[in-house]
Amino acid sequence: MASQQPDSSQALILAQQEMEYRVALFNKMVTSCFDKCIDRKYKDGDLNVGENSCVDRCTSKYWQTTGIVGQLLGTGQA
Repeated sequence: MASQQPDSSQALILAQQEMEYRVALFNKMVTSCFDKCIDRKYKDGDLNVGENSCVDRCTSKYWQTTGIVGQLLGTGQA
């Protein structure tokens, strides 16, 4: 039994869709964590310790949540 391989045009379309999905996911994470962690009054060019810690926690939780949702969707659970 031979498994069906997508032709090159289908593979390109799938790769484009995957890239668009990943870019959108990354942009949503950046926007969400920026809004939660960064003070609107820019005082320094660099993140302070509190902002840096918040961004670390926020991105970690975002990826964990994304992974859990992906697993649940992959198994068909609600």
